[in-house]
Amino acid sequence: MTRTCSSVAADYVINAWLIEMDVGQMPAGLLHDPDLRGLSAEEVYDRIATDLRRMRRLATLRGRGKGDILGEPLPRPARPAEWVDLDEFYRRGLMSGFDLHSTRDRGLLPAGLVEEINALQHPPLAWDAQLARWFDEYVPRPEPVRSYARPSRRQSSTPDIPRAGRYFPPEEVARCTFGVVLDTSGSMSTTLIGKALGAIASYAAARDVPAARVVMCDAAAHDAGYVPVADIAGRVRIHGRGGTVLQPALDLLHRADDFPPAAPVLIITDAACDVLRPRREHAYLVPRGAVLPFTPKGPVFRMV
Repeated sequence: MTRTCSSVAADYVINAWLIEMDVGQMPAGLLHDPDLRGLSAEEVYDRIATDLRRMRRLATLRGRGKGDILGEPLPRPARPAEWVDLDEFYRRGLMSGFDLHSTRDRGLLPAGLVEEINALQHPPLAWDAQLARWFDEYVPRPEPVRSYARPSRRQSSTPDIPRAGRYFPPEEVARCTFGVVLDTSGSMSTTLIGKALGAIASYAAARDVPAARVVMCDAAAHDAGYVPVADIAGRVRIHGRGGTVLQPALDLLHRADDFPPAAPVLIITDAACDVLRPRREHAYLVPRGAVLPFTPKGPVFRMV
């Protein structure tokens, strides 16, 4: 077959473009080692790993001490600030593959793998949401009781229909409380104490808790008694600012006759404390990054 004039002209243009772009010519400063000819990428990496000190002194096209591959993501003109790290890229790929696998009925997957993928799809809750769930689980809400001994206010409109009135028994309200062991040592900052007490007051008010038993402790326990929820966040007088020994506060709540045996205890500390041994349902509220000096048995909420 004879070649047409158009194909010959195209070849001429391509060859001229390749010559102009210096295709096939080695750029100045390019690292080239003839000993690596014919080796695979794994074999080249093995050789580089044997002499890292020498390889770090070599200059690449970007300059001395810099790699050929850029270390930061390239910004796009439309969205210059949007980028993802390697973990986020893998997480998106894993969830996309799981969705395709599930929607196209490609068979079953191991139960452990499915649980891990579902955990990635639902990130952990914030500390305030976890604290709210803890209140919902362990701090009961006072429920009104119906009694025919207390007539309803609608009874007068229809006296022939007996109606039960609703009221809150005193013993029902008394058990709807919780204890707060507040670390008032010198290492506790006022910002940390205010943030913790504010969160406790808001969630206790949402649960209709009338009052909470507050015990402050540094080197000794200071019993503040039952404090109304509205006064916890701003009107509690702090006692202490000394050492840190919190076990006496827990023992005081355990021995108190006016504290319900089933009431939980919330321990607020900066984790610079001694080993604690609570004997009832409890939880810890510590700042983020703090590590307790023992293995806690109750949940640990980390404030941001």
